[in-house]
Amino acid sequence: MQSVEVGGRLLLALAANPGPLPLKDLAAQAGLPPSRAHPYLVSFGKLGLVAQDRDTGRYALGPAALQLGLTCLHQLDPLRAAEPVAQELASSTGYAVALALWGNLGPTIVRMIEARQPLLVAMRTGTVMSVLHTATGRAFAGVLPQVRIEHALAGALGDAPLAPRKLKADERTIVDQARTDLARHGVVRAEGRPIPSVNAFSAPAFDHEGQPAIVITALGHQDHFPVGWESEAARAVREAARLISTRLGGSGARKAGGPLPAAFAAVRSGP
Repeated sequence: MQSVEVGGRLLLALAANPGPLPLKDLAAQAGLPPSRAHPYLVSFGKLGLVAQDRDTGRYALGPAALQLGLTCLHQLDPLRAAEPVAQELASSTGYAVALALWGNLGPTIVRMIEARQPLLVAMRTGTVMSVLHTATGRAFAGVLPQVRIEHALAGALGDAPLAPRKLKADERTIVDQARTDLARHGVVRAEGRPIPSVNAFSAPAFDHEGQPAIVITALGHQDHFPVGWESEAARAVREAARLISTRLGGSGARKAGGPLPAAFAAVRSGP
């Protein structure tokens, strides 16, 4: 098992670099002496996981590694990647946590984890959220192309898709503010609206192509849910979205499968 972990460090080092590496640099990045790294690279070469340039002697990931990566991307499921993170966020904070995908009618709740303390919210699996008037909707609106937002606003719930409806001036203001909040803070927030006495933070997670794949939202009663941009609640949701992005192959601050954010443990809902 230790041998597999040591060899895996070489593969991860290759994956973290944009180009081929000489043996000395590759071994250093993996924390190994070159003499110990070389036998692993020979074995990986036989499997097609590593390829060595005949002219320069540099090493890069091989065709088998490409196939593994493509297969992994094909198998990625945003909900499956996000659910353990959402469960941990809910368990550690006591807040209600929702996961939403962008469906035919807009942001749609696909998983709802109840709060530790009673919280009256009309959010259930299958609920379609307002694009502009909920934190979940604005998290999508802040990162999606405007035309997709206009399509979602064109028809009422249950109607057949209609032609896009141009955003009104006040609606554009909401979308622009969502984009600004996400750019500055990594989250959007709701303060007692649209659900009275309930605050929320939402953040999008991105896939390997940089597309918003899923939005995670934490909700709590205003008495126990601070809305400061640098509050523990905001940081926990922001870090949860980053972790989900990493698990989906998108940009993130942590390695896939790494420990859950420490911010989770610091947040507590209620006394």
